[in-house]
Amino acid sequence: MTSDLDHFGQAKYVSLTTFRKDGTPVATPVWVASDGDRLLVWTVTDSWKVKRVRKNPKVTIQQCDMRGNASGPVVEGHAEVLDDDGTALVRKAIKRKYGITGTVAINASLLRRGKRGTIGLAVTV
Repeated sequence: MTSDLDHFGQAKYVSLTTFRKDGTPVATPVWVASDGDRLLVWTVTDSWKVKRVRKNPKVTIQQCDMRGNASGPVVEGHAEVLDDDGTALVRKAIKRKYGITGTVAINASLLRRGKRGTIGLAVTV
C-alpha cells in the first residue's frame, strides 16, 4: 500500500471523505504531503471534517482537482488528529511540497488564526 500513498502524496489535491454519524459521506479536497507510511493533511481546527474524524476515524481518499472532482481509485483508511508537534510537522511538509503557495497560505493562516487555528491529520491505509 505504500505505493498507493506515494501516488496520493504526489497529487496536488486529494479528496478526503469523512463520514457523518448517520454514515453519509462528505468529501473535501485537501492538500496532502507524504510522510513515510502516512499522508499528512493540514486543515482548520474547528472544521467539520476534524469533528467527524474525532468521532469516526474511517476515511477514504481519492485523487481530485481543486474543485473536488475525483478521479482514480478510492482507498480506505483511518485518520488521526495530530498534536501540536505533529501539526508543526504537517506545516513544514506542506510548505516543502507546495513551495511559495504553501508557505504564503500557512503563514497567512498563522497570522489570522494563530498556531491553534489549524491542525494536522495523519491518514494511514
